[in-house]
Amino acid sequence: MQSVWSLLSWGSEGWLDEIAYGIFITVSLALATLPAGLLIGFLIAVAKQSQERSLRLAADIYTTIFRGLPELLTLFLVFYGAQIGIQQAIRLFSPNATVEVNSFVSGMIALGVVFSSYASEVFLSAFRAIPQGQYEGGHAIGLSRFQTLRLVVLPQLMRIALPGLANLWLILLKDTALVSAIGLTDILRQASVAARVSKQAFLFFGFATLIYLALAILSSIGIGLIERRLNKQGASR
Repeated sequence: MQSVWSLLSWGSEGWLDEIAYGIFITVSLALATLPAGLLIGFLIAVAKQSQERSLRLAADIYTTIFRGLPELLTLFLVFYGAQIGIQQAIRLFSPNATVEVNSFVSGMIALGVVFSSYASEVFLSAFRAIPQGQYEGGHAIGLSRFQTLRLVVLPQLMRIALPGLANLWLILLKDTALVSAIGLTDILRQASVAARVSKQAFLFFGFATLIYLALAILSSIGIGLIERRLNKQGASR
């Protein structure tokens, strides 16, 4: 029976190489999902404040669907549904063609739509926390609507929304574990393989727990630095 240090070592006898690759995939997936989720969430929040009723209705439907569905179900719908849809479309032109959807891209899309639906509510609350006088003041000094949004509203919006977005980032980091269900070699899948082969389930799942906790702690430190920087910029204005 191999020792703990042998199992958690680099090289052919240990599993640290595979788990390190899993960490890379997990962090890459979360970082790839974040900007798209933030952008879509911001646009949905803007749509919810629009005077156009159809935009408000579409934004409400979007958030209701993706906040109501379990994340794992959303992942399966994207992974398997997109694969079936693309295959059916391609077979109209090439009957024998087969398509395999990339699990990383599927995970990014599924986690992105869920993240954006929650982020839109955070942005919407932040928009509503900014006094209407800020918009009127920008208009009074000759700024356009876009300039007012960029120069006056956005700096305040990010400071107000940051705590809520920070929580969503930590949730996103944990939700990346769901992609192991569609075969992506993240931390949890690599730990599961190692546990099954070595028959040391507690060791490897415990090690995965420590990795996720370490990522959460590092994220909290980074978020704290960003928050202090935004507060300093706000105080200097």
